[in-house]
Amino acid sequence: MRDEGVTKYEVEWLEGEAPESGVVAGLIACRDRLLSKGFIGVYPDGIGFGNISEKPRGASGFFITGSQTGALPHLQPKHISRVVDYDIAGNRVVCAGAIQASSESLTHAAVYELDAAIGAVVHVHHRGLWLRAQNELPTTDPSIPYGTPAMAREMQRLFVSTNLKVVRVLVMAGHEEGCISFGATLADAESALQNVVARFQL
Repeated sequence: MRDEGVTKYEVEWLEGEAPESGVVAGLIACRDRLLSKGFIGVYPDGIGFGNISEKPRGASGFFITGSQTGALPHLQPKHISRVVDYDIAGNRVVCAGAIQASSESLTHAAVYELDAAIGAVVHVHHRGLWLRAQNELPTTDPSIPYGTPAMAREMQRLFVSTNLKVVRVLVMAGHEEGCISFGATLADAESALQNVVARFQL
């Protein structure tokens, strides 16, 4: 059974207003581009896949696409949540907005903690890249599931023991089709993803 779309952490959702459109316009545009290329979407059984986030410079939290929004052809601000607090060791996330944050929020938080210069994280599904790039790109232990404290620790291991800091893309071996890219900006994270897709001629 595919391990997808399930929130594995304790979540406190502070239901409220959607973020201002100008604040999340870039995030929405990037997400919609990735959707058009098939990196984000929905499986035949209705489970959505893929999510992206952006951390404003100097902010303590980050904006992330909402839970199960992969099927939507175009996002609106109401489909974006803000993670305002989290505890990786305690497996807990606090989010605010008109929708609950993605089930991958804790993994995004773990990536942001790797380096203060990281300002955007992209989690996509691409079967060809996932199959071709395992152990060619930094790859997580297949026994570690997404959205858990163990995955956060695995990110830290890869960041210090592989070339992840340079390539900025990793393969989640235990999360079917899942890959993550990151960068200082959304454009950087998207570019890193496109670079490895071109490298493997996918």
